[in-house]
Amino acid sequence: MQLLTIGINHHTAPVALRERVAFPLEQIKPALALFKEAWSGRRALSAPEAAILSTCNRTELYCATDDRAARDAAVHWLSQYHGIREEELAPHVYALPQSEAVRHAFRVASGLDSMVLGETQIVGQMKTAVRTATEAGALGTYLNQLFQRTFAVAKEVRSTTEIGAQSVSMAAAAVRLAQRIFENISTQRVLFIGAGEMIELCAAHFAAHAPRELVVANRTAERGREVAERFGGHAMPLSDLPARMHEFDIIVSCTASTLPIIGLGAVERAVKARRHRPIFMVDLAVPRDIEPEVGQLEDVFLYTVDDLGTIVREGNASRQAAVAQAETIIETRVANFMQWLDARSIVPVIRHMHTQADTLRRAELERARKMLARGDDPAVVLEALSQSLTNKLIHGPTHALNSASSENRDSLIEVMSGFYRHGQSSRESRESPETRDARDEQAAPAASSAADSPSESSGSSDR
Repeated sequence: MQLLTIGINHHTAPVALRERVAFPLEQIKPALALFKEAWSGRRALSAPEAAILSTCNRTELYCATDDRAARDAAVHWLSQYHGIREEELAPHVYALPQSEAVRHAFRVASGLDSMVLGETQIVGQMKTAVRTATEAGALGTYLNQLFQRTFAVAKEVRSTTEIGAQSVSMAAAAVRLAQRIFENISTQRVLFIGAGEMIELCAAHFAAHAPRELVVANRTAERGREVAERFGGHAMPLSDLPARMHEFDIIVSCTASTLPIIGLGAVERAVKARRHRPIFMVDLAVPRDIEPEVGQLEDVFLYTVDDLGTIVREGNASRQAAVAQAETIIETRVANFMQWLDARSIVPVIRHMHTQADTLRRAELERARKMLARGDDPAVVLEALSQSLTNKLIHGPTHALNSASSENRDSLIEVMSGFYRHGQSSRESRESPETRDARDEQAAPAASSAADSPSESSGSSDR
């Protein structure tokens, strides 16, 4: 089974492309169903495990599959699903196999790959992605184990390093930008559109500067009123936005809308009504809430999540020592996970070995019972049972040794010697040299016979 992560993020693609590849939360379950369905026509041995993480800064598809061509297939599916030409999307996509996928998941959850270094919001977003994939029946053993270890690593990084200390958040960056436009926020009217976690963070930062008025507009009136009252403001219906936009000096928007909710025409009318007094606008949504053309208006200062990234990065330098610590932890945990993954790869082989051995045991046991039923000496039956079972169990390894090429034989001898080394050494420590030599002389012909006469060693007829 191969792990694979494909995606785009704020490092590889501008917001104009990220918003086209984003998945609204309500679309993720049906999208996962379509993704698994797309695999049904391929030559994969089984449907892939899958999870989709979609935030303002990234859209990522995590997979566990036995399909060797999964990378190209996943990129093709992503482009088809969103109606984007593959040649337009592909240059911005990263494809991370195996340990790279594990390392990436650990870094994302730990806040090392975020625009805001050390931010904690991403962990909740990843947990939502995992819960959604589980509900969609798309998560299996491999991805479940990956994400559980991912959350454990994130917790370890945050509890043992200073990665989140003095973090410069997107909300704080928005306030800094507003202070460049307006000398004093306390004299400004601030409107927040939406009522999610990001809006709450922004409201908290702006409220600390005691603005003249703080208003929350949200589709769900009750939720909007709850957020507004928490910060000493009040709510207004979202439907009132076009008529009242001119009242506000600062507008911060972050909704889950798939289409812009603030158009160029509405802002032009607001600017005219304000007699060209400036409006500071922050669009934290992906897909964007505010039409990009709004930023071209002379009296409007429009910033997106990418624009705020520059300010956020200014505060990252002081946390580089913590980053080095976090990377060390992550590398250790990646190695641990890959050991688990390697161990999982031999599970089918071990299961097959157990099945084969049990089949041989049952056959020999049945033959011994028949011998006892016809009155054979129990001692002879036990001897025959042990001898026949031993011959059958060592036939495969002996045959492999006899048929191995000269360059492979030495490694096989070393591996097979290790099968019995522990039990043999404890037994030999209790044997005299004379007893050991006699036993080895008796064992040699038996082993040779088992190798030369496979039909006898694998037969099940009564003797």
